[in-house]
Amino acid sequence: MDLSFDPRHPDFIENPFPALLHLMEHEPVFWSEKLHGWVLTRHEHVRASLRDPRLSADRVRPFLAHYKGPERGVVQDLVERLSMWASFNEPPVHTRLRGLMNKAMTLPSVLALEPRVRALADELIYAALQRGEMDMIADFAYPLSATMIAELFGVPRADVPLLKKWSDELGAFIVQSRTLANKYAIAAGGLRAMTSYFEDVIAERRRHPREDMLSRLIAAEEKGDFLSAEELFACCALLFFAGHETTTHLLGNGMIALLRHPEALAELRDRRADTMLMSSAVEEMLRWDGPLLMMARVAAEDVELLGKRILAGSRVFLMIAAANRDPRVFPDPDRFDIHRQDNRHIAFGNGIHYCIGAPLARLEARVAFPRLLERFLAPELATSKLVWRDAFVVRGVDQLPIRFARPAPAPEP
Repeated sequence: MDLSFDPRHPDFIENPFPALLHLMEHEPVFWSEKLHGWVLTRHEHVRASLRDPRLSADRVRPFLAHYKGPERGVVQDLVERLSMWASFNEPPVHTRLRGLMNKAMTLPSVLALEPRVRALADELIYAALQRGEMDMIADFAYPLSATMIAELFGVPRADVPLLKKWSDELGAFIVQSRTLANKYAIAAGGLRAMTSYFEDVIAERRRHPREDMLSRLIAAEEKGDFLSAEELFACCALLFFAGHETTTHLLGNGMIALLRHPEALAELRDRRADTMLMSSAVEEMLRWDGPLLMMARVAAEDVELLGKRILAGSRVFLMIAAANRDPRVFPDPDRFDIHRQDNRHIAFGNGIHYCIGAPLARLEARVAFPRLLERFLAPELATSKLVWRDAFVVRGVDQLPIRFARPAPAPEP
């Protein structure tokens, strides 16, 4: 048993893979005293657990039941609001909510966004080219992903910074900031503000429907059933939060992978019109160092795995990052291989809780990277040390400064 496993240690935050792979080989079902929960690392177990009805995604209500801190009233308000999110529910509630959401966020409606994703990416790239440098997160990944989800909702681009601010505040609870003081009050305030914002937008959309996802959410119907007002607010908060968080870090972590593997970067630049290769590269970015470190579950009943008894009520941490480097599934798993075949990663989860925003995230990455590689010549990190986020759910950096050579100006006609 590896008693040194500490997900809060700076070395783990910077590079979690050695510790996770050690557990995978020596203690794949591991009780962590530091986390007060079970840690699963093998692909087989993580993938199966994501589909196991005995391991519940409803982890906010059990959190409240065991919370003894001074902010109980604040936490209760936060939990009551979050308990309407589809991602924190199981069937039949999840089935109903997800079914109605799927009617609003259809694959054709997402794929139709490709021209807009391309135009917005070009706009952000052009602004960076004037400077000769760029923070990949603040100047590109975040505004691209957040603006696209805002446009899906049909809300003004000028409101994106406010929505992002509230989303980040909510993230203090959702993605488990380790050190932020008063994180529950901050998260509750962010969620209340976001809910109030969408109350006004939804009221306007009821009066004047448009061709956008929010109008489709309002109109979504399944066997005579519609989303209630409170459920609509919850869906909006969930879709905005999830819709930009993972995509931001997919783009950021993907760029880090390419900068650390210049041969892959060069090949993708030379073959940037090869859509199949670019799709394969995006899947490898998701596998090799994707935007989610783990997903959490709570045992709804006793579960036995590899001779270990996981008692009902126990927290279970499904380490996505470890599972995606399991040598039993991925040959030479620590190698970043943009040609990898049969890439069965689970970066977006598995089963009924599979990320609803996965098609949009993939689309944005497939469109963005060819544009970036075409325009940015000789890109390189403009810092000697990356600072990874203070979080245990998502994996990414808040800043990713990049330098590059400016392309030569076009000759005079």
